Amino acid sequence: MTTIHYREIVYDGHTFSAEVVDEQSTFDLQQFAQACGQSPDWILQLIEYDILSVENTPEAHQFMGEDVARARKAYRLQRDFDASLAAVAVMLDLIDEVQQLRKQLKHFH
Repeated sequence: MTTIHYREIVYDGHTFSAEVVDEQSTFDLQQFAQACGQSPDWILQLIEYDILSVENTPEAHQFMGEDVARARKAYRLQRDFDASLAAVAVMLDLIDEVQQLRKQLKHFH
């Protein structure tokens, strides 16, 4: 069983809770949805829009801890920009590409 640790972060007088999830942990669909704070139906929509990749059926797939960060980022983009999941998919692809380009640029310096 995976242990998820919680901690509180205080910023400008507001208290936020954060979770630390081991990137090597695996989750089934229900556990993954719970770790993301979303419904399984929303997770299935992320898969439909290729925001999350699965190798077999979502119900049989074992999600990784690193997928939690991507799903949460998708939720924040959707919420903050009132964006459709299609738009979120494009934004995440662009963010990923910028990160890869930055890594390559650091390698050349």
